[in-house]
Amino acid sequence: MVTETDIELTDGHTLHVYDTAADADLVVFWHHGTPNTGEPPEPLLPASAERGIRWVSYDRPGYGGSTPRRGRHIGSAAADVAGIADALGIERFAVMGHSGGATHALASGALLTDRVVAVVALSAMAPFNAEGLDWFAGMAAPGTLRAAVEGRAAVADYLASTEFDPDQFIPADFAALEGEWAWMGKVAGQAVAGGLEGQIEDELSYVAPWGFSVEQITAPTLFVYGERDRVAPSSYGPWFVQHIPSAELWLRPDDGHISILSSGEAALDWLKEHAKNRP
Repeated sequence: MVTETDIELTDGHTLHVYDTAADADLVVFWHHGTPNTGEPPEPLLPASAERGIRWVSYDRPGYGGSTPRRGRHIGSAAADVAGIADALGIERFAVMGHSGGATHALASGALLTDRVVAVVALSAMAPFNAEGLDWFAGMAAPGTLRAAVEGRAAVADYLASTEFDPDQFIPADFAALEGEWAWMGKVAGQAVAGGLEGQIEDELSYVAPWGFSVEQITAPTLFVYGERDRVAPSSYGPWFVQHIPSAELWLRPDDGHISILSSGEAALDWLKEHAKNRP
């Protein structure tokens, strides 16, 4: 069962928090993608219960029940996670996310090194100006992010005037959305119904300085990419591994941006194994 509550941070902002609240061997903070709301990944809940995993997650500012926060950056997520963990009495935990959420999960790995025991990043976005990386190469529909480079007004106009582009997904993605991961369509719909503020802030944050360096991450970190991903190109994976000594990379040749979530259960096993060995 997932419980929901609102937690007020010391800065006055409120975050809407989700918690499976069960006795567990490992707490995992879930970071949602763009645009999504923050409830934990429903398709993974049965496997999580079998593995003794408790999920905690939240709507990022501007989504769902969380207070909007203009000017937030990727690194802001670490302070949000720390605030939630403190309120719930959680000392150490793992983090996991998908797509833009995976990028936000990296913030905790970099800025909460004394608390994060392991990180899983599925289809993470890489830093915008990463040296040696052609950031837009391999994206099927980079229009939103190109608009974000121009600023808030440009990305707001683009989102308001542009419909969903199916070319960013492959057949395996649509099969996942029609099957086990139909849940993803539900949380995306909830996010869009709540307005564009959360997505605008997300898109701006991906092309701005993150507020940390990935080299700060010391916990075991797993990057998982589909080689046919047309949203977060798999070329990002080797870049991350080159810059994070503790990182490991799984490449799935037949997967795209959504179907990569089929690796979720295996990633949970990886989390459990590496978390227990973290001093």
